[in-house]
Amino acid sequence: MASIIVIAVVFVLDVLAFVLAIGAERRRSSAYVNVDMNGGAYCVYSSDASTAYGISALLLLLASQVVVMIVSRCFCCGRALSPGRWRAFSGIFFVLCWITFVIAELCLLAGSARNAYHTKYVSRFSENPPQCAKLRKGVFAAGAAFTFLTALFTELHYIFYAKARNAVPPPIVGGIGMTRM
Repeated sequence: MASIIVIAVVFVLDVLAFVLAIGAERRRSSAYVNVDMNGGAYCVYSSDASTAYGISALLLLLASQVVVMIVSRCFCCGRALSPGRWRAFSGIFFVLCWITFVIAELCLLAGSARNAYHTKYVSRFSENPPQCAKLRKGVFAAGAAFTFLTALFTELHYIFYAKARNAVPPPIVGGIGMTRM
């Protein structure tokens, strides 16, 4: 039977990661053009909150994945699972949770890095008015969407893993014994 504590801990970590990824999307840096006394124009960026939100979401999602992989022994270590549909479902969701996890982490990392670059970088421009580069809308939203999918697939993987681990192995019927050979 699946541990309620593990399910609850993973669920809380994933929900927090999802909420922080949505918060990062909503708090993306904005920019405006500022003109100094010499007539030079430059971009001024707003706060860097979305970078912190994105990195926090990335770390929480990583912690959630680590908890499930430790508890399920990364699906490949430890005692063999009983054959059947639960093991098959667990294997399918194991692969899906890793694919969506990698995509979510890449979206959150790329969004955080790009947003940090834009908010820390102030340059002079010769063109009037300058074009202020900003993080593309939807990068953190894509990270949030894949965080949600990772949470779903990870929970399903763990539940099916627990069912396969506790399943009664099918009886061996017939066959030729090869132990003496």
